[in-house]
Amino acid sequence: MLDLAWPWVFALLPLPWVLRALLPPSESSQAALKVSFLDDLQMLNSRRPRIVLPRWRQQLPYLAIWLLLLLAAARPQWLGEPLPLPSTGRDLMLAVDISGSMDYPDMRWQGMEVTRLEIVQRLFGEFVEQRHGDRIGLILFGSKAYLHAPLTFDRTTVRTWLEEAVVGIAGSNTAIGDAIGLAVKHLRERPAQSRVLVLITDGANNGGQIDPQVAARLAADENLRIYTIGIGAAPDASGASLFGFDPALDLDEPSLRAIADQTGGEYFHGGSSEQIEVIGTTLNRLEPAAQEPAQSRFAQPLYPWPLGTALLASLILALTAVDPASRPRWRRLARP
Repeated sequence: MLDLAWPWVFALLPLPWVLRALLPPSESSQAALKVSFLDDLQMLNSRRPRIVLPRWRQQLPYLAIWLLLLLAAARPQWLGEPLPLPSTGRDLMLAVDISGSMDYPDMRWQGMEVTRLEIVQRLFGEFVEQRHGDRIGLILFGSKAYLHAPLTFDRTTVRTWLEEAVVGIAGSNTAIGDAIGLAVKHLRERPAQSRVLVLITDGANNGGQIDPQVAARLAADENLRIYTIGIGAAPDASGASLFGFDPALDLDEPSLRAIADQTGGEYFHGGSSEQIEVIGTTLNRLEPAAQEPAQSRFAQPLYPWPLGTALLASLILALTAVDPASRPRWRRLARP
């Protein structure tokens, strides 16, 4: 079905004539050469006389171009058949830590050493794809928290944006409290029994404006259930402690457990596909909430066609308006 997203654009149709009537005529400050024998010069001109068309016919090409531009601006699109969206499901927000420590390569995936963020992207990318019927959102946080993807049924896009996340783009610190507060802000209007936050981090809160425990109490008041996941190898697993530094010690598991317990969720130490499957099974036990019935249509944009036609017509009109005498000399010499 053909549809115009912005049909009100056609209200601008009389705009060129309104401007012509309101604006004063242009005045040229250049001196004009006046000769008394202009008629004689015209008689000497060997060119054929041009056919003078009525004024209304001269304006037809410009009117057609203006109509094509308005049609392109109205955003024509072809709408497909309406497809029903799931009417039950959960509202799941995924908050992923992208602080500097997430770049530490102490995890293993299929026999290879990978960074903590890479293991999150690989394991939770599949987790996102399996959330059929759920709305998925994505929050990335470091020194500050940012909503990267609002709640949507488009799981593929959320997975793509998760896999494109880069360590450090939100700062090098870890603002767990700000991430929880941002999730509460975007989930508080959703059905109470379906609000879920999955918080993934590898460290302790050392940034942001909100204390994690305060944010957890706020989440509990809004019936937001938080599942916390600690990422990182077990202490001494990487041998880094031999040099006096072990990033696994930064993981504040007691705080993450307290956040989960306060909101009715659970804490997991995520580092393998088996552990991620346990998280998915736990979320599946939550009762889906009834959502408002909705439909979606595939929309194919058609504006390039009238826009391209207007551009081509403008080019042809400009070429036909050029006086043959003013064309480049080599073009005139090329003629037989």
